[in-house]
Amino acid sequence: MNAAGLRSAALVLPLVLFLGVFFFWPLATMLTTAVSDDAVGKAFPTTAAALSSWDGAVPPDAAIQTAVATDLRVIEDRSVLGDAVRRLNSAVPGFRSLITKTYRTVRQNDDAPVDLTAIDAQWGDPAVWRGFARAVPPYTDRNLLAAVDLQRDAEGDIRQVGEAASANRIIMVRTFVIAASVTALCAAIGLPYAMLIAGAGGWVRTLLLLAVLLPLWTSLLVRTAAWVVLLQNNGLVNGFLQTIGLIDHPLPLIFNRAGVVIAMTHVLLPFMVLPIYSVLLTIPSNLMPAAATLGANPLRAFRHVLFPLVLPGLMSGSLLVFMVALGYYITPALVGGAEDQMISSVIAFYATGTANWGMAAALGIILLAATLALYAVYGRFSRTPPGFGV
Repeated sequence: MNAAGLRSAALVLPLVLFLGVFFFWPLATMLTTAVSDDAVGKAFPTTAAALSSWDGAVPPDAAIQTAVATDLRVIEDRSVLGDAVRRLNSAVPGFRSLITKTYRTVRQNDDAPVDLTAIDAQWGDPAVWRGFARAVPPYTDRNLLAAVDLQRDAEGDIRQVGEAASANRIIMVRTFVIAASVTALCAAIGLPYAMLIAGAGGWVRTLLLLAVLLPLWTSLLVRTAAWVVLLQNNGLVNGFLQTIGLIDHPLPLIFNRAGVVIAMTHVLLPFMVLPIYSVLLTIPSNLMPAAATLGANPLRAFRHVLFPLVLPGLMSGSLLVFMVALGYYITPALVGGAEDQMISSVIAFYATGTANWGMAAALGIILLAATLALYAVYGRFSRTPPGFGV
């Protein structure tokens, strides 16, 4: 490589390192964590090797039972055993008490041969061993299936979990509904406001832009806390509506879906206004007057002339608002109720409440897949000329 190539590579290297460290590495870690399942294999390496040749039809022979006893005798780290027991208990309910009883008996008998079925009759059930065998591989789709309320049964077939077992799918749908509602509201407010900014001039435009940019300079937590004060029954919003006579009693605007949508719309509105405004600045100001001179009324001129030109900015703003809204956590947690929490709250619960990083990563992958799909749809439509002017 010549000197010019080395200089070019040196200029690009910081960007490559930045993307690798702060994007690709965390993404690869999340993908790996979602499908990793080495707790049982780490605690029972001898048993894992012995079960690799088991056909799953009849109870394992004495060699496999001896492998279980060997692993239980040599394991010293109780935390490793605890992780394996939790994994096995999720595969076959009752495994926790079975392993505990077997562990105590095996450790008391030192190196003597042990008949596991004599310790507990459950060891003679092939279903118990099939659950053991399913938990041995270092990679699994268990978390990915659980993220959408699916699981594998004793035969390995995928089926729906019980109604009381999980609500991830319901919360996921709720997340998309809230994000879509916020996006639609931001578009309804942001488009005319961006047109108002583009049509203004001088200090008026500066003032209108400042009104959009000022929230971006304020902490998200502060803005959300302000809406908690504003939307209370005795807050400024209800007080103003009662003062002007529009309502007789305070509206329920806090700790419900309405409060979440209002607060998130305020927070995300700049991400809709600014892309539309940047597109409006590139549109010649004489197009609308020209349409009027050709006989088009304002509504027709907007639909056939201005809107097709503004559509790329509107799509960009909608995509940006929707993707950001999907991962919102603070605003729904403070302003919403129990039925308004989004999937980010579930991810936080698995990550910090139960330390189940696999489930947290799996739910994150679902959001990532949805975001990539939306981006692909946006890329497809952004390359297609709009037909509003036809």
